[in-house]
Amino acid sequence: MILSFHPIIEADKNILCAGRQPDEDDLAAIRRAEAVILPQGCSEALYRMARANCRNIFPNLDVRFDYPGKCGQIRLFRELRVAHPATELYASLADFRSRPPAMPLPVVIKLDWGGQGETVFKAADAPAMDHALARVAACEATGQSGFLVQQWIPDGGRSLRVTVIGRRRIAYWRVQPDPSRFGASLAAGGHIDPDADPALQAAALAAVDDFCRRSGLQLAGFDFLFDTRRLEQGHIEPLMLEINYFFGRSGLGGSEGYYRILEEQVSAWLVTRR
Repeated sequence: MILSFHPIIEADKNILCAGRQPDEDDLAAIRRAEAVILPQGCSEALYRMARANCRNIFPNLDVRFDYPGKCGQIRLFRELRVAHPATELYASLADFRSRPPAMPLPVVIKLDWGGQGETVFKAADAPAMDHALARVAACEATGQSGFLVQQWIPDGGRSLRVTVIGRRRIAYWRVQPDPSRFGASLAAGGHIDPDADPALQAAALAAVDDFCRRSGLQLAGFDFLFDTRRLEQGHIEPLMLEINYFFGRSGLGGSEGYYRILEEQVSAWLVTRR
């Protein structure tokens, strides 16, 4: 019996667990299932239940829950020896004050949560640094804590997104046409270019394949930067910036395109499990 908790993926048995904690009925169904399909927004409670009680689950999201937040991702990158910008992790603003980073400005400050660049700030000088730290303090006042300080990488105003859906890989550039703006996400005014620099794309795709092989990850959007100074010297080194477990679909053909790929990959995954 194939069990699906995904609202779009139909299976032998379908259960919706959105907005609630999994219960004994869900556990019993999972234990009877040959394979379990989970939604992209799966809660940790449901994921842990399925992972512990069924041999076959899709997608594998172990690292999402074992290494939570942006700070957790940096710890994962370090463990797997993944190339990424130099980074210092801080549990709080007080922690930062006690051991400020040695890296020179400009730097990038990222809160441990948030998406679409809303909690990411570039600090090019001392006033900008003070402003970013004031944002950190305001967030700490709400009970949220943890942030990182990262080396700023001159990237030519673009980043490479590699989306992983099962065994499928979709790569495209996000390009910021306004040099005065920080960040190349679509929310920041960037646009998509799927074709530029295939050699750089190939290097990032190889890095993603290696990462997924070692981590088991099956559903995520990876962001990469390339240091333009290194490229000018002839060195191609994709720097993994972060992993997005909730990612935009504009570069995938919208929601229709995304779900078509997802259904194809789930079907292919089920064949390999039989």
